[in-house]
Order: sequence, then structure tokens, then C-alpha cells
Amino acid sequence: MSSLFLLDGASLTTAQLLALAEGPKSPRRQTIGLSDEAWARCKESRAVVDALVESNDVAYGINTGFGLFSNVVVEPAKLSELQENLIRSHSAGVGAPLPPRRTRMLLALRINVLAKGRSGVSIGVLEAYVEAYNADAISVVPSQGTVGASGDLAPLSHLALGLMGEGQCWGPDGASQVDAAELLAARHLKPLALGPKDGLALINGTQMMTALGAEAVCRAKYAALAADVACALTVEALKGTHRAFDARIHAARPHAGQGAVAARLRKLLLPPSALWTSHAYAGRVQDPYTMRCAPQVHGVAHDTIAFVEGLLDVEINSATDNPMIFAGESPDAPAAAPPDPPPPPKAAPTDEVERLRAENEELRARLAGRGAAGTRTKSARDTCYAGGGAVIISGGNFHGAERPREYPAKACDYLAIGVAELANISERRTERLMNPDLSELPAFLTADGGFNSGFMIAHCTAAALASENKVLCHPASADSLSTSAAKEDHVSMGGFAARKALDVVANVEHVVAIEILAACQAIEFHRPLRTTPVLERVHALVRGVAAKWDRDRAMAPDIAAVRDLIRDGALHDAVAADLA
Repeated sequence: MSSLFLLDGASLTTAQLLALAEGPKSPRRQTIGLSDEAWARCKESRAVVDALVESNDVAYGINTGFGLFSNVVVEPAKLSELQENLIRSHSAGVGAPLPPRRTRMLLALRINVLAKGRSGVSIGVLEAYVEAYNADAISVVPSQGTVGASGDLAPLSHLALGLMGEGQCWGPDGASQVDAAELLAARHLKPLALGPKDGLALINGTQMMTALGAEAVCRAKYAALAADVACALTVEALKGTHRAFDARIHAARPHAGQGAVAARLRKLLLPPSALWTSHAYAGRVQDPYTMRCAPQVHGVAHDTIAFVEGLLDVEINSATDNPMIFAGESPDAPAAAPPDPPPPPKAAPTDEVERLRAENEELRARLAGRGAAGTRTKSARDTCYAGGGAVIISGGNFHGAERPREYPAKACDYLAIGVAELANISERRTERLMNPDLSELPAFLTADGGFNSGFMIAHCTAAALASENKVLCHPASADSLSTSAAKEDHVSMGGFAARKALDVVANVEHVVAIEILAACQAIEFHRPLRTTPVLERVHALVRGVAAKWDRDRAMAPDIAAVRDLIRDGALHDAVAADLA
């Protein structure tokens, strides 16, 4: 029976969000609910929306159009259709759909954000989202089409569209796509009925890039630990030394990650094993950088992961809607900060700026000419509505790369760059294991070279993936294109940044898995000598899924099996007690 996990909009972590990806067939499956405090906040903010509509006052997104059309006020009779049209028109994503696991994370995360009570969503709609998650009614969400401002509009619209009974949902097998209305009926769920503000409340936000970033950072933590273990195995197999990991060296340059990796390697390699004692590093001066400098290289990857995890833990519990509702608060603005210094003189407008300005004015003129008789236009005061003991403010928390701080888009790019270095150094260590001039082991770790090719092409795979990462590390968030007729004139590209980060992490998992396989094979050539007890435990874990390489066989299943040991946390669990 699944356990109940309560969302409160304030305390969800990346690891907990990843756990909410589990489907109904998983023994780790959880259902979700909201805390009493979250329900109370949501009811309070919804009452503000209802009161505004009843009073015929105006606020963006509640009874206006969107983007460039935010100047048009929509008559009360059309407000539900306005929100439904928003979902339909914004369901314009393309490309391969997110797997059901990731869409569950997306749905759970959107619920958590709504639970903050700043969106004004209808209680019935929020209840329907919770019921959909618990019934595993999962919309098909294309992975491409978001520029990350005003949030992940297209993916979140597809998420809502399926729950409106339109578009596609994932079938019971989790692989086929079925008509959304049929799936809802089979799950005994009613299609969403949207009221004022509901559509906008469901789609403004950074939840796709944040959900994918959360998965990437959780997997990166396991991959980084596996890289440390792989390094220790390789040091033993290549008759390296632990002396470069001496605590005094790393205390002299006290970066947290560097010191932690050095300490971890000491715990993996000390006290010295029978294998190390057999050579005692005689006749050598120092190891190559890929072994000797592992704490410095791995350390910054660990520090990067920790930074990104902390940032995403904040983003997961942040209100990212627009406008935002502050129920029960004074309409008075906080005390003004000291005035900024006068700006420098503006440069003369370029031809491109003049062209964009002219296009914008032309669109506004057309918009004004198309207003229905009696339609009024939103005024400046409507961007910050105050009344009924509440404030509704239009802002920009949906932006995936808000400056000056680096939020989810730049965090995902940073994660990709930091983690990719683990593949670079791991591939180089694997090359040393392959090369008999460097390893003093049989070429490609096979005893019958020529007849058998051994790990020759496994190393090529590692090299190919490490090279791929160099391209994937180009930061998506360095780019921006103006959209929505220059209303949304700076965007984050965070959706692509998050997808790339996941690709980089997947490549690192494979490259490190190949090093672990190669190092375990290299240790076979030192038998009957044994390495340290913790590394012998890792060796046994690997041999449980990939046998010793006596003759050529298909390598891909072995690589996938060891990758799964990394990704699923089995390798972590095997060494956790020793590294505590």
C-alpha cells in the first residue's frame, strides 16, 4: 500500500521530488495530499480572485488577455472560456514526450507550487490535480517548445490539457498513448472545469526545467560518488599510491569538495591492501594527474552539485506565478530603498530598436481597433491591484534565469559543465588501463589479445561520450530570443538547459560505469592479491551483474548493468557505511 506524502509548498526537496516519480507498480509509490495550512492559504487567495471578479475590478490574467493582449479586459461571461483558450493555444509543444516518470514529477511539483497559496487557483482545480496524480492520470507532455519565460508555458499547458479531457494521456502500460477523455473516464475523474485565473495559475512557472534539474542533480550525486570509487579501483589496479590524498595537502587548499574527495579516497584505500603492499610504490615518484589530482578535479564537481541542489531546493518551494496574490496583506508598499544613482545617458536608438518599436505600436493599434463594443482597456493601476484586504501584483518569478542570481536555467548549465569533467578524467583513467605501455597489464585487459579485443571498443564508447559532453556543455541560458511581440523580450532557455544537463549526467554514468568495469577486470590480473575490504565489496557487487571477462562477449549489457548500479544507488549503498 502506498504511503501519503503531504505537500506544503515550503519543504519539498530534490530527492523527495524524484521519489514522487514512481508509478503505481513501484513498491516505493506514494500518493500525495496537501497540508491543512496549504489548503487554508489556497482558499484565502482564491477568495481574493472571486471577490475581484464579483466587483468587476481588473487585474492581469484574471479578467484580461495575456502577453501583448494584456491590455484587453474580458467580459465576465467569457472568463472560463478565456482560461480554456489559454491552455489550448499554449499547447504547442513538439518533440519526444517526457517519460511518465518525469511528467509525474512535473505534476507533483506544480501542485507544490500552487500549495503556496500565491496563485489563486480554484480549490476544485487543485483538488483535481491531486486526484489526477493519485490516480496516475498522466498527460502526454512534449519535451520541446519552452523558452523558459513566462515559465514553461507549453509543457505545463499540455499537462493541463490532458486533465481537461483533451489531447493524450499515458495508458495503463505507461508506454502507449490514449485519448485523454477516455483515460479520465476510466480513472473515474472529471475533466477540469476552469474558472477565472485558473489557466494562468496552472502554466506560469519553471516547473519543467526545475523537475528535470532535480532529477539531474540527484543522479549526479550518485555518479560523482561512483567516480570517486572508480578512481580508487583504478589507483589499486595501476599500482598507484594513496600518498597524494594526505589530509595535510588538502587542508592547505581547503575547498570543501576537494577535502571530502581526498578523505573518501583515503577511506577506500587505507589501511593499505595486500595488493598495494606487494609493490609499496617502489621505484615510482608520483602518479599521473588523472589519479593524483582526482580530489581537485572531482571535488569541484561535488561542490557544483551541492550548489545546484541547494538552489533547486529553493526553486522547488518558490511561487513562480504571475500575477501573485498576497491575501490579508496591506496594499501599502514597503519602505522605499535609497534612490539609485541617475542612469547614464541612453545611447541613440538603433534601427533595429526603432523597427521593433514600430511593430509593437502597429500591433497595439490593431489590438485597439479589434476590441468589442463596450470592452474597456486595462489601466496602469491594474498591474498592482489593491483591495479587499489583499494585493495582486504582476511580476516575473516565472523567469528561469532572473538576474543577478542564477536560477534554474543557469544552474542546470552550471551542473552540466561541472559534472562533465568527471567523464573527462574517468575516460583518461580508462585509457591508462587499456594501454599496456602505461598499465603493465595486458592490452585492452584481455589475456588472449588479437583473438579477443577485450575492452577496446568500450574505451571508444567512453571517449565518444566524453566528447559529446563538450558540445552539450555549451550553455543554453547564454542565449535569449524576444518572443510574444517583444512583450517577453528576455527569456531563459531553461527547458533545453535542463534536458542537456540530464544528457550530460547520463553520459557520465556510462563513462564511469566503463571505468569501473575496466578497473575490476584489471584487478583480476593481480589475483590472488586482494584490494581493500570496501573495494572488494564493490568488486563483488559488479561481478554480481557482470562476469569476469575471459573471452569476448557483448559488452553493452555489462555497461548498462553497472550504470544501473550507479543510477539506482546500489553502489552508493555498498560503500556508504565505510565512507560515513
